Amino acid sequence: MTAPSTRGFPEAEYRTRTTRAQEKMAEQGLDGLLLMTEAEVTYFTGFQTLFWQSPTRPWFVFVPQAGKPVAIIPEIGAALMRQTWVDDIRTWCAPCPADDGISLLTELLAPCTKIGVMLGHETHLRMPLADWNRLMAGLPGIQVSDAGPLVQGLRMVKSDAEIAKLAHVCAIGSATFAQVPAFAQEGTPLDAVFREFRRAALAQGADGAPYVVGAAAQGGYADVISPPDGTPLAKGDILMLDSGMVCDGYYCDFDRNWAIGRADDMAKLAYDVLWRATEAGIAAARPGTTCQALCAAMNAVIAEIQDSGGDIGRLGHGLGLQLTEQPSLAGFDATVLQENMVITLEPSVSYGDGLMMVHEENIVVTPEGGRLLTTRAAPELPII
Repeated sequence: MTAPSTRGFPEAEYRTRTTRAQEKMAEQGLDGLLLMTEAEVTYFTGFQTLFWQSPTRPWFVFVPQAGKPVAIIPEIGAALMRQTWVDDIRTWCAPCPADDGISLLTELLAPCTKIGVMLGHETHLRMPLADWNRLMAGLPGIQVSDAGPLVQGLRMVKSDAEIAKLAHVCAIGSATFAQVPAFAQEGTPLDAVFREFRRAALAQGADGAPYVVGAAAQGGYADVISPPDGTPLAKGDILMLDSGMVCDGYYCDFDRNWAIGRADDMAKLAYDVLWRATEAGIAAARPGTTCQALCAAMNAVIAEIQDSGGDIGRLGHGLGLQLTEQPSLAGFDATVLQENMVITLEPSVSYGDGLMMVHEENIVVTPEGGRLLTTRAAPELPII
């Protein structure tokens, strides 16, 4: 695939994101947002680095009531942060367990009376709890509010520029999956299939394929998150590969299923049900529909062979700077879909003696229903 001509976004994209956040902050009486996890820091600044893989150093960005974000980061990241639109960059020599940015944060936050921090579901504090307690002790008058709904709500709805990046990485994923029959033959060890798949993803233009899971077994598989072993593919196996490839910070997340040599009737039926359940999800993915209703639309089809519907916890989720984002397509999530949300549809079904199958596509919510970003899977179970 041809890579985009530019990486990141124009400054206007980050300015718009920040302004929208500041409008929400004003409604909630917040003096600012304190962000410390990768997706949120990237979302507001454009700062991208693999250094997040190291747990050694914390990173902080503060979004004030007005103006640009302020970065409080280890000195090792200063040069890269200066390439973003952020001007106010305060650093310390890290790691420094005695004071890993806490005094700088305390100084910055001292004038504030109420700040937002990501505290809820699908969030975490990316700093030692002892450091957090030390920070709060140094700011005795400050009130901390959960900024999760504010930030996650903004990130759920993608800009046209974000959707273009998501479409690009989904095209890379689709092109990679199309190559699988060339190297996933009867007798090929499963771990070799995984390695070839990753190589194909990189050759198609992915920056990486950090999430590749799957399985292969007779008539179906028993789980969807296993690492591979060296077991050779055998006639009658159902092979599933599920991949989250990334390009310029944005992920695709979808899977494909194949039968090796032949497929039994139950596997064909499970595939057909899931394909039609996904069609129902695509049709229902319109603004104003709740995640609960979208989940129910897919479960109505799954119920043809499984009364309880899919049993992996949810039937899809948000997608973007993270492999999985909010919302969840599940009975517990009443989030109302909005135009330009990007979500996965991921119906699953259990059948036979402990077997299962999962089908997944990536779509954009539009008034006409879901618009596919992935190349739609074949309507019948492909046989290699």
